[in-house]
Amino acid sequence: MSPVRVSVVGGGVIGLLTAMECARLGARVSVVERCDLPSPGATSNDLHRVVRALHRGDAMSTRAAARAHDAWVEVEQRLGVRFYHRVGALTAVPIEDADAEVALLGDVGAPAHLLSPAELRARCPRIRFPAGVAGVVEPAAGVVLARRALTAMVRWLREHPAVGLHPRSRVVELDGGGVRLADGTVLVGDRVVIAAGPSSRDLLPAPAAAELMLYRQSVLSYEPTPSRRAWEGTPAIPAIGTPQGAWLTPPVAGTPVRLSASTACRPVAEMTDRTTPDCWRQFLVDQFAGLIADFDPAAVVGATDGYYLAAPDGGLRLGALRDAWVYAACGGMSFKIAPLVARALADRAIGRRPQPVGLAAIDHPEQFPTAGPGRPVGEGSPKVRTQ
Repeated sequence: MSPVRVSVVGGGVIGLLTAMECARLGARVSVVERCDLPSPGATSNDLHRVVRALHRGDAMSTRAAARAHDAWVEVEQRLGVRFYHRVGALTAVPIEDADAEVALLGDVGAPAHLLSPAELRARCPRIRFPAGVAGVVEPAAGVVLARRALTAMVRWLREHPAVGLHPRSRVVELDGGGVRLADGTVLVGDRVVIAAGPSSRDLLPAPAAAELMLYRQSVLSYEPTPSRRAWEGTPAIPAIGTPQGAWLTPPVAGTPVRLSASTACRPVAEMTDRTTPDCWRQFLVDQFAGLIADFDPAAVVGATDGYYLAAPDGGLRLGALRDAWVYAACGGMSFKIAPLVARALADRAIGRRPQPVGLAAIDHPEQFPTAGPGRPVGEGSPKVRTQ
């Protein structure tokens, strides 16, 4: 029996991991990306990302994210490159909610313990936490050096005999179970997996695409020299406890501190540049001037913007479209559970029953409506555009 042929469109973390899983399951895989590999414009192509379990008040997401810790360790071992640093994660929550959040983590098998306000200040003396918050610590959590991980995935795929890489190749049309490229090449296949990040909205019929929201997030890079050593041992802090949703990723393996807030994420109409507007840079500088002891605005060495696509509820979205599986919205938690999503996509692509991820959007994908036989995907456009 001939192996299943799968075309994976997209050079970010979901696309690359899905291609790896398909190859490991015996499929012949083509990876198509309109830019270089890994894609410099991918949502996941960043210095580092936090991998932690706690999603406050959300047992399903917390359980799925807890499983992702071990999945990332497996990926790291397979690639033979260290990129997952277990520095722990600390989430500041109102004191009255802290016991419930620790119990939630315990229910899903994720080790956690509580820090009182005094212990919280002692644990992270450089952070000025708001009054009335305690700390929920996940010692098994950590930081993935995202760019290093993506580069290692591309190398693994390049060396696999059943994988063909097609960087700087634009998909212009779905062709049965394969894809047609802008240069006229047709990659014949049985299934297509679209993991095109923010561009996924362009691949859907207009009614489905209209339900998805594009977001733009600003992030500061902060180099606390000469006090860098004072930051050693600082955990990832996905919530400092402020009304603005401030968060912090510590320096790991030479990376700068990364600073942002949920209020620095805003809906936009389209992707443009990645340069942080001065007003948003100043917005974050003003916030962290009150949150970091001895904050020095001159130590902000960079600022970048990224984009992601989310479903109406802010979460994930997976659906079938003709002979393709489309991972249409990555939400705000996609990176941390990427190995689980990739396994589910790979199983579906080769016709296997996937293991449950524990999230309804992934375990029960929808059927996206088509524009009708022989008609284009997306209103008024005869082409399929990809990231």
